[in-house]
Amino acid sequence: MWRAVALSIFPEMFPGPLAMSLAGRALREGTWSIDAIDIRGFARDRHGSVDDTPFGGGAGMVMRPDVLSDAIQASRLPGAPAIYLSPRGVPLTQARVRELAAGPGVTLVCGRFEGIDERVIEAHGLEEVSVGDFVLSGGEIAALALLDACVRLLPGVMGTAQSLAEESFEDGLLEYPLYTRPATWTGPDGGERAVPEALQSGHHAKIAAWRRSMAEEITRRRRPDLWDRYDARRKEREIEKKGTTR
Repeated sequence: MWRAVALSIFPEMFPGPLAMSLAGRALREGTWSIDAIDIRGFARDRHGSVDDTPFGGGAGMVMRPDVLSDAIQASRLPGAPAIYLSPRGVPLTQARVRELAAGPGVTLVCGRFEGIDERVIEAHGLEEVSVGDFVLSGGEIAALALLDACVRLLPGVMGTAQSLAEESFEDGLLEYPLYTRPATWTGPDGGERAVPEALQSGHHAKIAAWRRSMAEEITRRRRPDLWDRYDARRKEREIEKKGTTR
């Protein structure tokens, strides 16, 4: 079983939407589990205080190192990464998600207020991860996003391996456009739109070529950063291929 621990001052936010659909079914079937830990349960006073004013002044409050450290020590999964969801963290990638899903599980620390005391990050060796260049009210929504990305990769959760292999980022490209019936559709603007001819041909090679071409075009146009990395790898493979055929 793949295990997750989420430390939060709002533990009732878990499993949240992950109790629905395929992730929810996998949760009920025991493919994965989640323990939501209330950080306030480790507070040192009767008020359940978990934060204090920042040294050096400034707006907002900071989560106390003593309270949060006790919560982590009591709840952390042995042998599994401990991640602090933070906008200053390393961007979460599909490659990192695959690594996490292949492991025993993950411990997630959900900050609130202005953040957590830096000493907790250092003392516990927390991995700082960001789900995007924006700021949320807390780490819970980011943690749910990370968990959803991992759970769907667990064996048996999704339908077929092919559906995972052809998704965005799996080959360094964004996904190609998708179509279904009817073959011709009139939209609210009055325009008539047909499914691309290649997809209706029944010719597997043509379909594969069209999908690859569209994935490359969309990636090049929308994510030049991804395209540059993909193009560099493609050129390296071509050079290697030429070298082996001499």
